[in-house]
Amino acid sequence: MGQVPDGYHRVRAHIRRNPTGKGSKRMSAWLIAGLIAGVWLWGQVFGFDEAASAPPITPQPSVSATAGR
Repeated sequence: MGQVPDGYHRVRAHIRRNPTGKGSKRMSAWLIAGLIAGVWLWGQVFGFDEAASAPPITPQPSVSATAGR
């Protein structure tokens, strides 16, 4: 059998690449989607809108009724 190149090892009848720790450092798409959903749910429960919005405006009548009729 031939020699195994650097960075690889022999498993039974074939050659595989050596495992590295690089894969665990990337964030998966599911993790990103979960973080976005968590922020959205946090906003629904505790309300980001309330802190940024202005106080509600009370409606004012445009024409006042005359008194004494």
